[in-house]
Amino acid sequence: MSRTRAAAELVVDKLTGSAPAHVIDVVDLGPALLGWGDPKVAEAKELVKSADLLVVASPTFKATYTGLLKLFLDQFGQGELGGVTTFPMMLGGSYLHALAPELTLRPVLVEIGASCPAPSLYLLDSDYDTSLDLEKWLEVARRYTSAVPS
Repeated sequence: MSRTRAAAELVVDKLTGSAPAHVIDVVDLGPALLGWGDPKVAEAKELVKSADLLVVASPTFKATYTGLLKLFLDQFGQGELGGVTTFPMMLGGSYLHALAPELTLRPVLVEIGASCPAPSLYLLDSDYDTSLDLEKWLEVARRYTSAVPS
């Protein structure tokens, strides 16, 4: 399991008080993302579209999200997410790319219909699980969830 996946699962748990109901790791979809109509990709899309809350996470490569995530997001048409509450997040090795989720990931998510009410989250991959930035972000993001831990 990657640090990015672990971080995303941690964010969901801290944001809602429970583990994610579903986790889609695009690496498991692999070559199926290169075409259209694959049943596993269609199933993953349906899970995303039916979510009450979505965390879309990626490591930072060349100041943007991964190509695998792009291939998955390209499977969605304009507005197809129908307003699913979504929290974009990225992990990186330094704060040099801290604006990457806001500048690269959020616009694509909004284009495909996600509602991104909170600022995007960027965490260092070396300390995502103990980050004070995460705690500060959670204070803001919890305002936009209905399942807030007590």
